[in-house]
Amino acid sequence: MEKIAVIGAGMIGGAIVKSLVKEGYQGCVIATRRDAEKLKEFESLGASVSTNNKEAARKADIIFLCVKPNDVEKVLKEISEEIEGKIVISTAATIPLKFYKDRVPKAKFVRTMPNIAALVQQSFTAYCCDNNLNDEEKRKVKRLLDVMGVSEEVEERYMDAITALSGSAPGYISIIIEALMYAGLKVGLPRELALYSSAQAVLGTGKLILETKEHPAKIKDMVTTPGGTTIEAIFELEGSQIRQALMKAVEEATKKCEKIREKLIEAKH
Repeated sequence: MEKIAVIGAGMIGGAIVKSLVKEGYQGCVIATRRDAEKLKEFESLGASVSTNNKEAARKADIIFLCVKPNDVEKVLKEISEEIEGKIVISTAATIPLKFYKDRVPKAKFVRTMPNIAALVQQSFTAYCCDNNLNDEEKRKVKRLLDVMGVSEEVEERYMDAITALSGSAPGYISIIIEALMYAGLKVGLPRELALYSSAQAVLGTGKLILETKEHPAKIKDMVTTPGGTTIEAIFELEGSQIRQALMKAVEEATKKCEKIREKLIEAKH
């Protein structure tokens, strides 16, 4: 089994380490971060740990690069000699494959966008690969990404939109669940019951749509009876322009991806 280094075992990187350990990779994972104290949790799970990115990259066959976009260039310089010929899977938002290839041409880069649901192995992770990866290497990448939930290879031109939609979706959905919880409080439900029932309803509806492959509008119609409670609530929601607000939020987040990328790349020239 290949050795896997997770460089930057913070929130997403830490989720990757834990997911890999759960799937039986515990003797093959090296986790790094600057704070040695915060690595103890991963060590207790069976992963190797280090504060030395270069050493971890040298020992590994595959590298997860889980650092912030602002830190990517610095870390790439640090590990450049150790990653030549190896697969490097980056979780940094907005940074294109070309940015990586220009700096370490002989490495094999994969750009990904997971989300925070990786913490419970329920992330949707979109990814795109550079042209150096063969079919077997792509299958290997997908197997590793699937330990966080589910993954799908997409064209790179979709990555900003994916970042704004599924990458940021836990933020949007948390607002919706919070609003439903407070709605429950308003009509007299205990807080824990209001929160649990709201979160489970969102989880269950998502699973229903995925498993039945039905359009969300059909699911909505299934619970909307003439003169009933659901149509009354939907009437209120439609008047609040909730659809437009969500669409505008994703559109603005997509534009922000481009602005962040331009700023980062300009700063490196």
